[in-house]
Amino acid sequence: MPTTYRGLFRTPEFTPLFATASTQVAASTVSGLALGTLVYTATGSPLLSALSMFGPSLAQVIGATALLSAADRLPPRAATTGLALAFGLGTAVLAVPGLPLWAVFVVIMLLGLVGSVAGGVRYGLLSEILPSEDYLLGRSVLNMSVGAMQICGFAVGGGLVTALSPRGTLLTGAALYLATAAVARFGLGDRPPRTAGRPSIAATWRTNARLWSSPPRRYVYLALWVPNGLIVGCESLFVPYAPRHAGLLFAFAAGGMLLGDTLTGRFVPAGWRRRLDAPLRLLLAAPYLVFAAHPGLGLAVAAITLASIGYSATLLLQDRLMTLTPKDVHGQALGLHSAGMLTMQGVGAALAGAVAQRVSPATAMAVMAAGSVAVTALLAPGLRGEPEPVPEPSSPEPAAMTSGDRP
Repeated sequence: MPTTYRGLFRTPEFTPLFATASTQVAASTVSGLALGTLVYTATGSPLLSALSMFGPSLAQVIGATALLSAADRLPPRAATTGLALAFGLGTAVLAVPGLPLWAVFVVIMLLGLVGSVAGGVRYGLLSEILPSEDYLLGRSVLNMSVGAMQICGFAVGGGLVTALSPRGTLLTGAALYLATAAVARFGLGDRPPRTAGRPSIAATWRTNARLWSSPPRRYVYLALWVPNGLIVGCESLFVPYAPRHAGLLFAFAAGGMLLGDTLTGRFVPAGWRRRLDAPLRLLLAAPYLVFAAHPGLGLAVAAITLASIGYSATLLLQDRLMTLTPKDVHGQALGLHSAGMLTMQGVGAALAGAVAQRVSPATAMAVMAAGSVAVTALLAPGLRGEPEPVPEPSSPEPAAMTSGDRP
């Protein structure tokens, strides 16, 4: 039973899942930076630049209400492989010279819609591969890979944009997505779906209603979605804030996230987890308030790095969510978390870009940070106390098992 990093990587299927997640993050990182640069160069608009990088997240809300049942009703290996292939094809289309701006946004919104299932598939599979007591450690390692790949991706992506052009960098991202598909197809085991029945809109709605019906889970979801999304709105303004140093800012943000996930996932005792999630969410936002004073590059880098340590609050809230959720819907519960979080990140990017159109990008970042602090304070009463574990159902609910559902 894995209790250390070495134990995790000795667990069957964890290593290929880790490799799949890491390669996909690298692909999305270099592609996002290239696309944001391409759109900002063409339009000079902070709003359009922010939406090109984070706008696909807005489509997650449609996927969350229509497609999420697929997270538990499709074989994980086939779903992971198919999603990576779809992203590779879409990214290659974005690299086509002369593609109209409206077509760019149609493609990235379609990719966001398809990607709404990805988080549920990946993290639902993780909950199968690892025992429940090791889920937090395993998720922290995947989050650490996100940080490491983003550091490398933004550093390498900045160089690729200069050396190859944004379109050449997009093609590099497409190739990385194809590599992700290959790792998933030949590395993961052929597991059956966690729940019987066909994916459908009706099944998605039923399970979402089941998940949302619990007040403790509602507060956890809101805490996972809103403060995080508002701070990603700050990050969406890195390109207009410092066009020549945006890659550096993104890399240090990823470094802070990596540090936070390492410390929280490996070293925080179980007894401290309920006490730290709110302070970490405050840490995520508070350093960005310094942007009200339009800081220089050095202070900006320090504030961004410190703030990004606070992203590790997500690990603690996910652990609480798993305690509150029956295992038969872990995939959709995690998918709803992922889709809702990415949707709020898209909303945050849109809000930040809209504010930056009227004031400076730095001032807009401070405004978003103040909003995140306020939301964390408002949610605090509903997150007090220890969550009570949810008993496993003695048999699957009929609605989840019916074979009469239609896509």
